[in-house]
Amino acid sequence: MASEKKSEYLTYKEKPLLRCNNTIYYGDMSDPYVIMLQIMSKKEENGIEMADKIMVQLLSTDPNASPRERIIKKSEKKGLYNAMDIGSIWLKRALNPKE
Repeated sequence: MASEKKSEYLTYKEKPLLRCNNTIYYGDMSDPYVIMLQIMSKKEENGIEMADKIMVQLLSTDPNASPRERIIKKSEKKGLYNAMDIGSIWLKRALNPKE
């Protein structure tokens, strides 16, 4: 029986997710790029509070770049699914430009 390495983070498409209040980081900080999702507004549906508008940003993890230079792409999406979908595409393309 093969032993599996247990991740200490929730993952999506084999990349870690880390949430702090209304900000979600998607990706590994040791990679050159990560996705930052900022929940801009929430709505209540069937008694459950859900993210409504989300700002998606592809960020460089270069510590020498200024905060403005770190933002590679950004967009506003409606709903967490749409935001995660575009974020995962951007991250995959940024980390694997030849695929």
